[in-house]
Amino acid sequence: MTSIGILGARGRMGRAIAAAAEAAGAGIAGGIDRDGAPADLAAASDVLVDFTAPDALAGHLAAAVDAGTPIVIGTTGLTPGHHQAIDHAATAIPILQTANTSLGVTMLRALVEQAARKLGRDWDIEIVEMHHRHKVDAPSGTALLLGAAANEGRGAASDTALNRFGHSGAREEGAIHYASLRGGSVAGDHLVVFAGEGERIELGHRAESRAIFAKGALEAAIWLHSQRPGRYTMQDVLGIG
Repeated sequence: MTSIGILGARGRMGRAIAAAAEAAGAGIAGGIDRDGAPADLAAASDVLVDFTAPDALAGHLAAAVDAGTPIVIGTTGLTPGHHQAIDHAATAIPILQTANTSLGVTMLRALVEQAARKLGRDWDIEIVEMHHRHKVDAPSGTALLLGAAANEGRGAASDTALNRFGHSGAREEGAIHYASLRGGSVAGDHLVVFAGEGERIELGHRAESRAIFAKGALEAAIWLHSQRPGRYTMQDVLGIG
């Protein structure tokens, strides 16, 4: 049985992951919050799961590397510096980093990449996301993940090469535009619109409960436990990478 340590145990996702693990009969090594010791939790766990804040990531990575413990990172709002730190740590331990642990969103990402590759730059792309009133970052990490998939499909120079935020005026060919909505208790809605001349394709996902993210994170943690050092994604868990 894989023993999971939860970073951010009292947060929304931490509580949801604990409930998912209990329902699945998975082992919980323990959980901590800002006042806890990540090194002790890492030493006691087979896998760590981190849904906390970007400013806590460095300490969590250091604890995971020192203990040789794999870590699933679901924290959003990460900077290029955070990603560099993850890349460095992944030379020593298995790390799965994702903006969304939903299995449905993982499949949606693959569909967006395929559609962008086949349709090309003649089709405009709009990404619309809505979340609960308490969410801080915008666009959401999932919206950016879907935009990265579209960039990849179009053969862009980077994940963010064609991204446009708050842009007014005429569209640039190939640009990917984002819209963020906040309100109520929405767990997460995402819609990717491919708009062509005289027709549209809409690919979307609606999260009805945080339980889907917890279930996906649990599956990712169990899968990651048996992997070699390296950086992985949810696509690897589903075998569609």
